[in-house]
Amino acid sequence: MELLQGTLDMLILKAVSMGPLHGYGVLLRIEQMSGGELEIQQGSLYPALYRLERQGAIESEWGESENNRRAKYYRLTAKGRARLKKEQGEWDRMAGVIASILRAEPERP
Repeated sequence: MELLQGTLDMLILKAVSMGPLHGYGVLLRIEQMSGGELEIQQGSLYPALYRLERQGAIESEWGESENNRRAKYYRLTAKGRARLKKEQGEWDRMAGVIASILRAEPERP
């Protein structure tokens, strides 16, 4: 499945809200949470991580990955938690509106 425009940042925030992750770990967590339905491209992921960090939604520190490589680990900030909560609410409302539109039946004369 392809991501809807504007949802990658929200999915990254959700993934990182579950605990610190290095970049590739974020990608794997999103794929895992989607049951393998979403495949995030690294070419989209890393610019989004850098953007979220510049915006103060996540912060990073260098650490060692599970295969003993140096990796940048990202974690959610208070600003990121607030943003995630707001975006989740907006997403839920929009999904409800779209679902009600799709359930609409034609008027019968």
